[in-house]
Amino acid sequence: MTADALNAPTPAFLAALRDRLGPQGLREGDAAAPYLREPRDTSQGQAALVVRPGSVEEVSHIVRACAEARVALVPYSGGTGLVGGQVRPEGPPCVLISVERLNRVRALHPDDDAMICEAGVILADAQAAAASVDRLFPLSIASEGTARIGGVLGTNAGGVNVLRYGMTRDLCLGLEAVLPDGSVFNGLKRLRKDNTGYDLRHLLIGAEGSLGVITAAALRLHPRPAEISAAFVAVPSPAAALELLHLLRGRVGEQVSAFELMQGSGIRFCLDEIPGARCPLDPVPEWSALVEVGGGAGSGAAEALEAALEEAFEKGLALDGALAQSEQQRADFWRLRETIPEANRKIGSIASHDISAPLSEVASFVTAASERLLREAPDIRINAFGHLGDGNLHYNLFPAKGRKREDYANIKPVLTRIVHDLIDAHGGSISAEHGIGRFKTADLVHYGDPAKLAAMRAIKDALDPAGIMNPGAVLG
Repeated sequence: MTADALNAPTPAFLAALRDRLGPQGLREGDAAAPYLREPRDTSQGQAALVVRPGSVEEVSHIVRACAEARVALVPYSGGTGLVGGQVRPEGPPCVLISVERLNRVRALHPDDDAMICEAGVILADAQAAAASVDRLFPLSIASEGTARIGGVLGTNAGGVNVLRYGMTRDLCLGLEAVLPDGSVFNGLKRLRKDNTGYDLRHLLIGAEGSLGVITAAALRLHPRPAEISAAFVAVPSPAAALELLHLLRGRVGEQVSAFELMQGSGIRFCLDEIPGARCPLDPVPEWSALVEVGGGAGSGAAEALEAALEEAFEKGLALDGALAQSEQQRADFWRLRETIPEANRKIGSIASHDISAPLSEVASFVTAASERLLREAPDIRINAFGHLGDGNLHYNLFPAKGRKREDYANIKPVLTRIVHDLIDAHGGSISAEHGIGRFKTADLVHYGDPAKLAAMRAIKDALDPAGIMNPGAVLG
């Protein structure tokens, strides 16, 4: 079913939803405007009605009504997605369904190392709930104070701790979801092993609301590290950073939970744009790594990290460094890293890229991309940063000082194609952790495997024959 076959909601259809949900379950007019903005203001959505169901039964009713009327339905979680999956700018007006009122932590099961959270629970609140029973929910992203569980599952978010704990799908034991016909998939078992046929959980995770509305999840918890240590280290190059990562993992093992690579330009952006920002090292290194390790009581995590860094200095893999001497200093290290995206937004990027490569290819990609891009646009500024531990880079291009991103509008597609062609040639992916949304559908077709795309379309047609679920997202 194509988007052209979808219908605009009739006044009677909308009136029936209003009657069912009541004032608390609706947002219209000016109150709906915040739901229709994309975080980077690159796209403006439209909707006939924003609905805010308060129960799974209400979600089921809304989805079934939309399926019967062939009205588009766009799921909305925290609104922090960066690829346009939550905004629908074209086509017949949709119903936007926000999960924000599905915001309960239904149960904590520390003996199972699990908890049940509804889709509208804010990620930071889920972390706090886990901490209340002395457990760790390790998913950590810059927008965790706003992002919600349904959204991080729908996009299979990554974040800074993927190296040790995996992506969001690795932290999900089961799901509850409303499928495109309005039926409810009850899959909230807290099991590590359940080989009972196709795993719908993993099909729905990362589908960006195109196969159903996630309403709750059984999430996997971990022991809380009793000892945590962090270091901010200047490195000669991305290649040296990779060697440092391997050295640390060889000496510290699986206690390495995060390894972030930062280019000096990104840190300088923070110093220029973010009040109170401070770099632990002076001068600002051209390349630096933020490393964190954690272990149980008596693990000697700090001592092991310090010993490994001493070896790194001897081998020339580290040029300068600061070891966090307090929890506040560790938080300051992370605050600098996590405010890079905010500084980027204030400057305004020409083009932003969420890409990944095999670890062995990251350094050669960075070199090749810089050379090729600067030949095309010699005055641009490049800010590469991200999760080197799992090969994920946020590779962003910025205007020269005194110029605006609009000055480069004519060559933006050329610059993005250069980045994506090079990452594809290095065996990487044009979408590492943000998803496809609406902004990358053409890229998915261009770089995707034909057999995979055909299978994805077959799955979409089978589960959503009316084509109502987030039309235009993922498969276009």
